[in-house]
Amino acid sequence: MVKITDVARHAGVSPSTVSYALSGKRPISEETRLRVEASIRELGYRPHAGARALASSRSNVLALVIPLRTGIHVPVVMQFAVSVVTTARRHDHDVLLLTQEEGEEGLRRVADTALVDAMIVMDVQLDDPRLPLLRSLDRPSVMIGFPAEADGLTCIDLDFKAAGELCVERLAGLGHRVVALVGSPPEVYVRGTAFAQRVVQGFTAAADRNGLSSSVHPCEAAPAAAMAVAEQLLREQPALTGVVVHNEPLLEPLVDAFEQLGLRVPGDLSITAICPDALAESVRVPVTSVALPTAELGSRAVELLMKKLDGEAVPDATLLAPRLTERASTAPRNAP
Repeated sequence: MVKITDVARHAGVSPSTVSYALSGKRPISEETRLRVEASIRELGYRPHAGARALASSRSNVLALVIPLRTGIHVPVVMQFAVSVVTTARRHDHDVLLLTQEEGEEGLRRVADTALVDAMIVMDVQLDDPRLPLLRSLDRPSVMIGFPAEADGLTCIDLDFKAAGELCVERLAGLGHRVVALVGSPPEVYVRGTAFAQRVVQGFTAAADRNGLSSSVHPCEAAPAAAMAVAEQLLREQPALTGVVVHNEPLLEPLVDAFEQLGLRVPGDLSITAICPDALAESVRVPVTSVALPTAELGSRAVELLMKKLDGEAVPDATLLAPRLTERASTAPRNAP
């Protein structure tokens, strides 16, 4: 590994002069600076993180804030994390992952140090208690999610309200008149998690607009809960022929549960979902779904943050339009 002393020897200067050339802390002649830079290029020297921070006043580290609260589907969250890390590395940045449910305290602890240059914040609530702090920090931030009041913030997300509407519109277009939403675990709604609430808004709005009978059912992410909610739905809505699922772990168990109760998918019951494409395709009966674009959201959040760090203007709000892919789980309603 090439060291700073190797660069100094090659350029015919002292190690401290190389350090000054990197950090800009003290003036050196233009001729000396160019000679040092030429030696750095020729030897392939890469300054360690501390030296880069001195040169740029940056740590080259981003914080990714993902509180791993109950009700969160960790595999999907990790898809976001992988996308953020991969994109950050393309910009020569590392990522500090913060998973503790610390709220403002965790953000403040990181912001009060030189650990990170900027932050990406996930699991956004409609009335998120972290918002006043995010607005007051001297470090840029991007939220993957939209709080109820997003003024002064940079936010990006899938348009979950439109996603809920799109699932219902597809079922209505196939002639289904009684539909249900099997949603996220109850605690997700209790926290006021923004994306979950907006799916409900879209689902309900589209059902009302199309004159459909509808109901919303939060559900624990467990096979036993899938059977329980399927039994409840058929008991309370015996004419049910369309279901929207916004709870990734329940896709396969729900298909199994309905079929055990005597309903064929899609012959008797059509199912749509909001989830990653790979998951929808892997179910025994591949599910018609609105894609959850984890890779694009993570990547674009980092790109927005890089622009903010460079002083460029970025849009306050970026909503990705939902995209529905038809698969084997939907069919026209069998009219009585």
